[in-house]
Amino acid sequence: MKKQQWSRTLSIFATFLKFGCFTFGGGWNIVAQIQKEYVEEKHWITDEDLLDFTSVGRSIPGITVGNTSILFGYQAAGVPGALAALLGIVIPPVLIMLGVVYVYDLVKDNLYVSRAMIGVRAAVVPIIFSAILKLFRSGIKDLFCGLIAVGACCLCLFTNVSNVLIVLLGAAAGLALRGGEAKP
Repeated sequence: MKKQQWSRTLSIFATFLKFGCFTFGGGWNIVAQIQKEYVEEKHWITDEDLLDFTSVGRSIPGITVGNTSILFGYQAAGVPGALAALLGIVIPPVLIMLGVVYVYDLVKDNLYVSRAMIGVRAAVVPIIFSAILKLFRSGIKDLFCGLIAVGACCLCLFTNVSNVLIVLLGAAAGLALRGGEAKP
């Protein structure tokens, strides 16, 4: 492995280890953290890249956090980067869960633990919302994209159509209606 790739891989591992300690709220929280660190601060990827990773990560089997981490890590540093991101994001919650399982009976009814978790959940919502807004701006480029998004949202909210099918329908609509254009 080249020195630059090794350095980048270690950086990814350390950063995703930090993310893993504070990724409350599921997949959208990791998106917000990647967006801030690697889009806004380090400029390793673009908002469009992150939107693609998130779309694919949510569309394939597995946990969105892990899938998105792997896709980012691979883009940034190849297979070693993918492994570093995955291990970094997974190690903290596994260790935390082992600790929680060990002390669960002691804290499950603790008033202070319950109140703290209410505060954590409330703090995570705006973080997730801000990431969604930033991704929305980069993903909805024109009226056509907006119509696909509205249609996909309606399918999600008002039907039992599979998310995978919704993504495939969106891809098909993009190919059918925009297939002749040179740029997306």
